[in-house]
Amino acid sequence: MADPSALAECCAHLEKAAVVGLDTEFVGEDTYEPELCLIQIATSDALFLIDPLSSGPLDAFWKLLVDPSRTVVVHAGREEMRLCRRYSGIAPKHWFDLQIAAGLVGLAFPLGHGPLVFQMVGKQLSKKETLTEWRHRPLSPAQLNYAFDDVRYLLPIWHRLDLRLTELGRREWAAQEFARFSALALPELTRERAALDKWRKIKGTGTLDRRRLALVREMFLAREAIAAQMNRPARVLVRDDLLVELARRNPKSPQEIQATRGMAKRFVQPMWDAIEHARTLAPEQLPRIMERDQDRPQVAVVVNLLGAILNDFCAREKLAVSLTATVGDLKDLVRARMQNVSPSETNLLLTGWRRGFVLPNLLDVLEGKRAVRIGNLQAESPFVLE
Repeated sequence: MADPSALAECCAHLEKAAVVGLDTEFVGEDTYEPELCLIQIATSDALFLIDPLSSGPLDAFWKLLVDPSRTVVVHAGREEMRLCRRYSGIAPKHWFDLQIAAGLVGLAFPLGHGPLVFQMVGKQLSKKETLTEWRHRPLSPAQLNYAFDDVRYLLPIWHRLDLRLTELGRREWAAQEFARFSALALPELTRERAALDKWRKIKGTGTLDRRRLALVREMFLAREAIAAQMNRPARVLVRDDLLVELARRNPKSPQEIQATRGMAKRFVQPMWDAIEHARTLAPEQLPRIMERDQDRPQVAVVVNLLGAILNDFCAREKLAVSLTATVGDLKDLVRARMQNVSPSETNLLLTGWRRGFVLPNLLDVLEGKRAVRIGNLQAESPFVLE
């Protein structure tokens, strides 16, 4: 689809569809925001490819996607969610992610699109165009077929997974998970949230004191703002290791920043401004030093036991264990029990369906109310809780 009139025909068709399958192809290596190169759409009786490079304004299309009367079906739709928000200003209200739904009915999580299609409809998809260059035109027949295959089976799989969720009584669970993953994909754009989510991942900060951690954080946020404005990858502008090195040196002037090898002159002043701002922060505004785990040996033993019990439980109840809880959640649960305090508010086991369906079984074992023994070694879930 390459002209505005064809796009209008597509939108007229979509306006009548209550359920729409969506996928996109984009390139994100060279820019801060991914460059949208192709949009794939599926309805119950048609497939469409929209070329955003030649189809003209897409405002009407994005408005249709976020219409609350329409369900948008995706697979691992983190970037699709962000694109809808970016181009329409809001996210779709009714969002169905096949990858998440699959984990709630007993399939693996996260399960790739190809394996999911094979398991659900028995079709083997080609992987030849996985790393294709989607910005080049014209697209080859192989690229077009690959793009169509990305949405061809979304709605048939949606129908089967939605039916299975209904049979298991887990449609509300799915709605909770779709909302949770949407929130992760679209965090509130505040300084605090940005700092919490990203800057801690920079390597080499483990030996820095709180004041120098503040330097890293403020320079990181300044770099993110510049990268967004320039639409360039942040690490290309100022490398992560330079942020850590500057924090260690604690420069006293812009000239000292300029003397750091690898620092581009145009970013010296923004980094200096960030450093100056960090120095004005009160002690309570400084980042906390993240303590390393120093658990007693029995914590690992009990966490391993709970992990085995959780795996057994999920196999029996047709749940993907990786969607249910992390090792960190189990460790937090054990620590809280040992210290006689409440688990962390961020523990997944305290949220939604997990709190009433999964958590009690783990607590019963942790508190000695139930014992575990091996029942049938031939069974997928060999444990018995008594």
